[in-house]
Amino acid sequence: MIFLNEEQTATLISNELAYHAVKDAFIAAVSDKATLFPVVNAAGTMPGSTFSLKSACTESIVGWKTGSYWPQNIALGRPCHGTTIFLLDSDNGSLKAIVEASQVNAFRTAAADAVAVDYLARRDASSLAVFGTGHQAEYEVMAVSEVRDLDTVLVVGRSIEKTEALIDKLRKKGVSAKSSDAKTACENADIIITATTSGTALFQAEWVKPGTHISAMGADKKGKQELPIELYLNAALFCDFESQSVEIGEFQHAKNASITDIGQVLNGIRSGRISSTDITIFDSSGIAIQDLFIANKLINLFEA
Repeated sequence: MIFLNEEQTATLISNELAYHAVKDAFIAAVSDKATLFPVVNAAGTMPGSTFSLKSACTESIVGWKTGSYWPQNIALGRPCHGTTIFLLDSDNGSLKAIVEASQVNAFRTAAADAVAVDYLARRDASSLAVFGTGHQAEYEVMAVSEVRDLDTVLVVGRSIEKTEALIDKLRKKGVSAKSSDAKTACENADIIITATTSGTALFQAEWVKPGTHISAMGADKKGKQELPIELYLNAALFCDFESQSVEIGEFQHAKNASITDIGQVLNGIRSGRISSTDITIFDSSGIAIQDLFIANKLINLFEA
């Protein structure tokens, strides 16, 4: 059995590896050779603690990902989020690999955003608004900066301290960033990323200009919401996996809407952006096949 610990996977992971793993996973997810199973969300005994299990199989890759959130870890100086990926031997069901992937998960989530931006945003998109100043926001911005030449990043956050801390991190990585209110950010952004745990809309639909691409990254449980539902009426809707998106993702709030799996855009079956004035929305609820593919690439790189 193969075991990769957190230190090893954090060294191996990159935006490029994550991008290609996630792109391949999206294409595989819409094939008739893949099965994605319902997400299991559960809670620990500590107040606010949660964990989930996401599983999938293809012809060659079988396994699951567990993700945990223990908010009490902050007081202990330990990470609140944890991720571990388990792969089975597809021939006999024996445990093939255990991959600790907490930092990898941040790259994997951001890679989904980058793939969506690459295929749905305008080629000349250069201004980005990011809602959220938590752990994930920095990864989102850096991944998208790999697929679009960004000249402006507008950071929208509730905490002045956290907003300034994120801006400082981005500037140190060569990204031109500044704080903004929600309305100004939406009105000036070619790309909007929402990376929050919100249960209500973060902005108003009329603030979004024609031609904008939006990646909604935060909704992964019932009750979460980042976008105004009015926005769906005049937008093209895409997601990582429709049946999961309408169950626990952002599109749980998009009743009877037409939604396209992004894998069908990547393999050429469906169209993505049609005109420069389209508003496109991508919902990322996070699918297990992304984790399995990225774990497999990490193992191959480790063994090379």
